[in-house]
Amino acid sequence: MKSAIDPRRTVRLFFGPQHPGVTGNMSVELWVDGDEVTKAVTHVGYLHRAFEKLMEQRLWIQNFPLVCRICVPEPDINEACYARAVEELAGIEIPPRAQWIRVLVLELARLGVNLMALGGQGGTIGLGTAGQWGITYRDFVLDLFEELSGGRIYHMYIQPGGVRRDLPTGFFKRIDRVLETIEERLTEFDRLLFDNEVFHSRTRGIGYIPDAWVDELNLVGPVARACGFPRDVRKDDPYEIYDTLDFDIVTEEGGDVYARAVVRRRDIDLSMSLIRQIMDRMPTGPISVSLPNLTRWRVPPGEVYTKVESARGEYGYYVVSDGGLKPRRVHVRGPSYVHGVTLLERMLVGANIADVSNIMVSLTICPPEIER
Repeated sequence: MKSAIDPRRTVRLFFGPQHPGVTGNMSVELWVDGDEVTKAVTHVGYLHRAFEKLMEQRLWIQNFPLVCRICVPEPDINEACYARAVEELAGIEIPPRAQWIRVLVLELARLGVNLMALGGQGGTIGLGTAGQWGITYRDFVLDLFEELSGGRIYHMYIQPGGVRRDLPTGFFKRIDRVLETIEERLTEFDRLLFDNEVFHSRTRGIGYIPDAWVDELNLVGPVARACGFPRDVRKDDPYEIYDTLDFDIVTEEGGDVYARAVVRRRDIDLSMSLIRQIMDRMPTGPISVSLPNLTRWRVPPGEVYTKVESARGEYGYYVVSDGGLKPRRVHVRGPSYVHGVTLLERMLVGANIADVSNIMVSLTICPPEIER
């Protein structure tokens, strides 16, 4: 079938990978007629690759510090998914305190990601102050991770059998201080973005997703919830201790960039609420169970799929063991694969070239999830 693109009118260009409006090490090949995009093709392969095959060549415990590299802004979801998969295969039940600490870590990570994403959404339309504030607020959260794990980006904290170390003395007081600081600054954030006519005009009606696409493309997370679909693994299939926490799924109507920004802004409030509930109810006790000799650990044969709710939606691991020292098969299901390829390529057709970055950032694509 011949292409409908007219080479006499169309300019072909690459948007990224070296571009401030691209959400990571990826690029989108665009065909542009005037200022309108007529075709888009996603390209990855510029950074991390072959994680799944690397994991199949390593001992079970050696993968624990590797998986966090699959998504740099939110590494902890990979640690949680992998640990839960190994534990289910091995028949390991972790202590209650370890479960509560894991959820605390996951919500802190979600808080940091959404702060950065919301700031980036403003930055794509020229509100650079929003981008700077978002990174600054996220840095407050990274300070906590550095104290907890020794690392700001890759934490390597959630491991098979529990967590790597207990919470530092006075940690909850420092979390409270960070949450109070963020809440004070969010008032300014709201004025800058949601009370700003420029932000409204550049986001309302832009990057619209019809309801029919949600099921057709299996959209998840804030992308689906901004279309009114209440999809959240924390409620749909609760894990760890989420079924004991008090919260509702955040949804909005509109299906555009603005609705997705509102969902993430409300997700920030939700994460802070959950963090406070966890701190109020954190139990005492051990933080991990004893594991066998890790260099000779043979996980019983079987297959399992575990999933968590990332800041981008359902995030899953399919892990197969043949009873050996290494995984037989590992497959990572990140929402960025659908959102950053199938959905993005469809959404950009007909969009103005000035809105390409705006639309991409609203999907919070994490490229290593695509090329894992």
